[in-house]
Amino acid sequence: MINIRTEEEIGLLRVSARLVAGALGLAESLVRPGVTTGELDSEIETYIRDHGATPEFKGFHGYPAAICASVNEEVVHGIPGDRRLNEGDIVGIDVGVRKDGYVGDGARTFAVGEVSDEARRIMEVTLRSLKVGLAEVSDGVHLSDVSHAIQQTAETEGFSVVRELAGHGVGTELHEPPEIPNFGPAGHGPVLRCGMVLAFEPMINVGGPEVRTLPDGWTVVTADGGLSAHFEHTVAVTGNGVDILTSA
Repeated sequence: MINIRTEEEIGLLRVSARLVAGALGLAESLVRPGVTTGELDSEIETYIRDHGATPEFKGFHGYPAAICASVNEEVVHGIPGDRRLNEGDIVGIDVGVRKDGYVGDGARTFAVGEVSDEARRIMEVTLRSLKVGLAEVSDGVHLSDVSHAIQQTAETEGFSVVRELAGHGVGTELHEPPEIPNFGPAGHGPVLRCGMVLAFEPMINVGGPEVRTLPDGWTVVTADGGLSAHFEHTVAVTGNGVDILTSA
């Protein structure tokens, strides 16, 4: 069952989601050549706790950090640590925040200094695929209409959509129904209704869609070593379209 949230609940979710947006804004100011992913994690965790909230990822099924920091061919769930970012890298930062019992979730991929045209393009297309998908969100449309729009945007530009990973509902838990793939035919699956709160998160690869998980049990990488980008927003469905709760 997909939860329908009250206006009061959406207000609480908005608070958590705005902290996610703030954390990602902080990440943007910190990402530069020479910084370690562990330093990003420490600064963002401090920001979250200073705002009376907790990092939702830390301890989630044993995950050891406040953020995920996924570099270059790492698709998602990269564990922060001693790795230093280099000029030309791209890094996806994924943040979850819990405040007053409600969770916000969001991600952005950042350029580290000057990056290649290919890196710029995969970031731009991934973000555009999310925006095109969210433009489909409204009361009464099929969830797969959004998935289809994301897939079409990415594949028209010659990129591939990761199949094994998906978006999800979000609320009092980080992962709630429904699962939201970033591909598939339009006109199928659940129908969106006002009050649903969902996290849409396309993960788009330069090469093929295949991925594998590293021995750390968390970090998902592209099977062919190609670049990958990841953007995510937590949104509420309204009668007038989409309300992006993680909007800055």
